[in-house]
Amino acid sequence: MKKRTENRKKRYLLFPLLLILALLALSLYEKKSDRSKENYSMIYIPKVEDEANDFWETLIQGAVMAAEDYGVDLQILAPDSETNLEQQESYLKEAIAMAPDAILISPQSVTESNALLKQAKDAGIHVIFIDSYVSEPVQDLIIATDNVVMGEELGAYAATFLEEDSEIVMVGHVQNSSTAIEREQGIRSGLGSFEKNVRETVFCGSQFSVAYDQTTELLKKYPDLDMVIGMNEYSTVGAARAVRDMGRQSEVMVLGIDNSLETIQLMEEGVIRAIMLQMPFNMGYLGVEETIHLLNREKIDVKYINSGTKLIETKDIYTEENQKLLFPFSGKGSFFVNFQPFFG
Repeated sequence: MKKRTENRKKRYLLFPLLLILALLALSLYEKKSDRSKENYSMIYIPKVEDEANDFWETLIQGAVMAAEDYGVDLQILAPDSETNLEQQESYLKEAIAMAPDAILISPQSVTESNALLKQAKDAGIHVIFIDSYVSEPVQDLIIATDNVVMGEELGAYAATFLEEDSEIVMVGHVQNSSTAIEREQGIRSGLGSFEKNVRETVFCGSQFSVAYDQTTELLKKYPDLDMVIGMNEYSTVGAARAVRDMGRQSEVMVLGIDNSLETIQLMEEGVIRAIMLQMPFNMGYLGVEETIHLLNREKIDVKYINSGTKLIETKDIYTEENQKLLFPFSGKGSFFVNFQPFFG
């Protein structure tokens, strides 16, 4: 009887010990599982890394912050200009050879990188497009502005200031990029009957100085010019500088796309009337975050995520909501802006 009681006591003591060991093992397993989910390798190849360009600096910051938040290994391989396609393709070849879990890329050309991206896909590497894409449907996901819709909104806004004989020129960025193609298409559509008033479209290769020189020549070529529309930060700021320096800001309205400190200063000076603001931080952050969901084999409801846009006029710069959008990294702003995903 005494021996049976001692055995029963031992079993009672052993049970909580086994339970603790089981819980400890489960905890270690879950931590290991969580770590394996997060410890992915990703390479992001933007169009450019340029300290003078707020759009790309902010987009890259968004990607880096998401990588830090989720504990993934993210490497940035950035060309020195938006037109250095040879360098971007060299980085893409290097990335494929490194065999990461995913390659995130903002292609400079809509056609030129098709073969390499297909090679990456065939090698089992996930391909995610951020900001722009190529014509070959190799992507797992696209996170970008809806450039056609953004262009249409800007074109429709521009049309409210035009008359029958108004003259318009457009300054684009990189001619064969998906963003330039779609933005011009959207602007022309939004202009409606005023589309015929577009005298010329030039492309600056995403260089401030080239946009400046091109706009200077256009102002001379069309002395009665009424409006200049820029298609990204480089083209908008370069064009606005030219209009200001030639003293034409009271005659020529400048509209554009993208935000920077200089853009805001030019708006305050009355040189730029309005801009279409993109959400580059959203693009970068969501690019990494949604890639993690893909790699974790979680269900993704959309294949095309619209990172969002907003039209901001000079008179609206100082509203509380717009301050958060225009200054996302200051005390006035917030890091992340709400967006509405959609199927593309």
